[in-house]
Amino acid sequence: MGCCQTIPQFSYHICHSTRLHEDIPQSKWPIVYSSDYNIGFLGLEKLHPFDSGKWGKVFRYLKESGLLKEDDVVTPVEATEEDLLVVHSSGYLNSLKWSMVVAGITEVPPVALLPNFIVQRKLLKPLRLQTGGTVMAGKLATERGWALNIGGGFHHCSAERGGGFCAYADITLSIKFLFERMEGISKAMIVDLDAHQGNGHERDFISDSRVYIMDVYNRYIYPHDSYAKGAIRCKVELQAYTEDDRYLSLVRKNLEKALEEFNPDIIVYNAGTDVLEGDPLGALSISPEGIVQRDQLVFELARGKGRPRQIPILMVTSGGYQKRTAQIIADSIKNLIAKGLISHQAAAVETEI
Repeated sequence: MGCCQTIPQFSYHICHSTRLHEDIPQSKWPIVYSSDYNIGFLGLEKLHPFDSGKWGKVFRYLKESGLLKEDDVVTPVEATEEDLLVVHSSGYLNSLKWSMVVAGITEVPPVALLPNFIVQRKLLKPLRLQTGGTVMAGKLATERGWALNIGGGFHHCSAERGGGFCAYADITLSIKFLFERMEGISKAMIVDLDAHQGNGHERDFISDSRVYIMDVYNRYIYPHDSYAKGAIRCKVELQAYTEDDRYLSLVRKNLEKALEEFNPDIIVYNAGTDVLEGDPLGALSISPEGIVQRDQLVFELARGKGRPRQIPILMVTSGGYQKRTAQIIADSIKNLIAKGLISHQAAAVETEI
């Protein structure tokens, strides 16, 4: 267990009791998922292009393929207010008690008309559960070498503001938990390959040299956050409708460069599928096969045979606004297993203390 410290940037003492770093039986895959991730209430979720049932479909496809059974995965624990205060201010969390604020964050205007207790139960609780899942997966990654949260990746949310359907800063929270609670974890790399700039975690870590951010995104789309770009140490701004060959070449070249410049104790991989051709918000032209190759490339550079060291990697699924993205995510996970890049009984990670 790491030492207890006060984090000046977030003005919070981290040594609180939490269930998010409880030990997980070795019999479980380091995959975190719950059917309660999925959002559905009177069809309001259909007013946003995000497929709010995507996570359940990914898990269903993996079960149908015979790779996983219901009790193989880790059941997440909902992040409590005390957990969230490690990153978020009480003022921000209190603002979520106003349905109008949540409507703005989720970009679903009718949410503003709902009683907040319904918004909390039907919309924010699933997001808190996914946030807890990312924190739990972070610890699992350090212990097993890899972990996947079939959810999370709320990369537009920072300590003080949400946006883009992101109400909680799960990436920031997972890294903060690791820094303060896991011996040997003092440097992290965020590899953000969602089509949108990850301005949330960038704002949170803009002055923190322990975190190296690589961000590859479409330069012409939301959020256009110039201030947050100051945190990016390896920035790749893509042209609209970039295709596979160019995209994969840029990802490989820049991730190799990033790993030469920085030696992380863990990689947090934000594996958005909104880069897929035809995505209404991503405006890129990556094929399903290109996404599978991209994920394989990231895992090979982190953990492939022949690499100078095996870097623990946490993958979250982030954005993706087409119905077929769930199948692509499942296909990518199956490919990682087939290539031997992830497995059930991954070797424990050794860290220098």
